Amino acid sequence: MLLDTDRMIPITKLQKELPKRIRDISAGGSPLYVLKNNEMEAVMLAPAEYEYLMNLSELIEQYEINDAIIKRMKNYKRSKNTKWQDLK
Repeated sequence: MLLDTDRMIPITKLQKELPKRIRDISAGGSPLYVLKNNEMEAVMLAPAEYEYLMNLSELIEQYEINDAIIKRMKNYKRSKNTKWQDLK
């Protein structure tokens, strides 16, 4: 994954510049990568981008569920069903 190093900021610097950085992100700026001890600790992004990613994640999950159902239905044989009355 390629990251824009200009968008990386140590957490101590972010504490001093938080309002400015939030305004930048809200105005359509790209994500901000927060570093702690030179390791990526968090990512700040605009609410619209976060919502888009969450919707995308949900869509992928639905496709995975659909694939699982299709695989299970390949071996399904209606003739092997047990009647509800027999289960009672």
